[in-house]
Amino acid sequence: MKTIPLLLFSLLLTGLSASAEDRPNFVFLLVDDLGWGDFGCYGAEFYETPNIDKLADQGMIFSNAYAACTVCSPSRAAILTGCYPARIHLTDWIKGHVRPRAPLAVPDWNMRIDHERVVLPEALKEGGYSTGFFGKWHLMPIDAEDFEEHYPTNHGFDLNVGGREWGQPKGPGKYFSPFGMPNLDDGEKGDYLTDKLTDAALDYLDEQSKAENPFLLYFSYYTLHGPIMAPPELVKKYQEKAKGFDNKKNELLNPKRAGMVESLDNSVGRLMAKLEELGIADNTVVILTGDNGGDYPETSGGLRDFKAFSHEGGVREPFVVRWPGEIQAGSSSDVPVIGTDFYPTLLEMAGLPARPDEHRDGLNLTPLLKGEVKDLDRDTLYWHYPHYHRTKPYGAIRERDWKLIEFFEDGALELFDLANDPSESKNLAEEKPELAQRLLKKMQDWRKSVDAQMMTPNPKHVPKK
Repeated sequence: MKTIPLLLFSLLLTGLSASAEDRPNFVFLLVDDLGWGDFGCYGAEFYETPNIDKLADQGMIFSNAYAACTVCSPSRAAILTGCYPARIHLTDWIKGHVRPRAPLAVPDWNMRIDHERVVLPEALKEGGYSTGFFGKWHLMPIDAEDFEEHYPTNHGFDLNVGGREWGQPKGPGKYFSPFGMPNLDDGEKGDYLTDKLTDAALDYLDEQSKAENPFLLYFSYYTLHGPIMAPPELVKKYQEKAKGFDNKKNELLNPKRAGMVESLDNSVGRLMAKLEELGIADNTVVILTGDNGGDYPETSGGLRDFKAFSHEGGVREPFVVRWPGEIQAGSSSDVPVIGTDFYPTLLEMAGLPARPDEHRDGLNLTPLLKGEVKDLDRDTLYWHYPHYHRTKPYGAIRERDWKLIEFFEDGALELFDLANDPSESKNLAEEKPELAQRLLKKMQDWRKSVDAQMMTPNPKHVPKK
């Protein structure tokens, strides 16, 4: 009996969507541990990113784009589901830290995306798209009974190259061959992971250019996550550049990490060149962003803190979109956007019906990208992290330019005016108590509305003497 509704829905999609020739392809590039200050187009001077800077010049660049969490797995789940991590109860990196004696106990959170959800690649597949996944997955439980049920190919992707439970390269050679990743050729000694994944992605583009269906190439880079390793020639290049470099912006002068950034940039350049070579660049949307902040304080471009912290450096991300014929080249936006917005946006770009029951926390960004509107019908973003990491458990809300952070252990509040204090240097909670309490109440109401899991007093807590 279930085949009839599915058939009807397929026919509905066919009738509502544009023809295959008119529907754009998608190249979605997700960078791990990407700091807000890692690209030239975001102010970097030590790191060199000419291809990414060119991509930004060809499309729209955002100054207030956010990941849905300050660590990876929840942010990645938010992109695929269009839901806040709090709503789907997937709120920490898998499998998270254990703090058995901490003051608060972590809730029994989810380490997988429920199969009842129709995630973005599944929605695109139902609309006639081919889907390929390359790189880091990290959205499956480790050693659980249903381990094999949560690979990318069990969540809407036709092909999985490199995706498994790992949050970072753990093969014998780490970033160098051998890699120990599914469907990825180990190549030869000295081959570099970012390059090999790019080789596989280019092969995918070659194959898809001959097919009738449009495609989603979802390239989820392992870089820039540790271990920090880069090709020797690039390490040498940045060792030389670091000598006498005038570090006016307090950038991270790490030659190995700089080499990783340049390898990423080379990958983007190769992908763009392949799209041009195949004659499909003008009908391909390219999106580039990150899953959380960089892993070092100097990668945040002057923002406060970095990965896993509650402040801006842990969650504000580069975000670039190239959409030929639709986005004005060289345009920019300071409107706050977040990872949940990709799902409804790609559906709209593809001419497919929205799925509001799925992407419940995302907004369609296409009117903003096209320049049809200057703002979105949303003034508030939320974060919920009932876990221990570099920071203590917290919740956060951004309403327009005001940001409030609540720390769960003691209820301490921090209030910042991001318009005038983007580095969050001055806590205004005591100066503006009414505003702080209003935002706190709004965040508390939101948590109830999404059934956010809360922490509880830990009976095993051992106070420090």
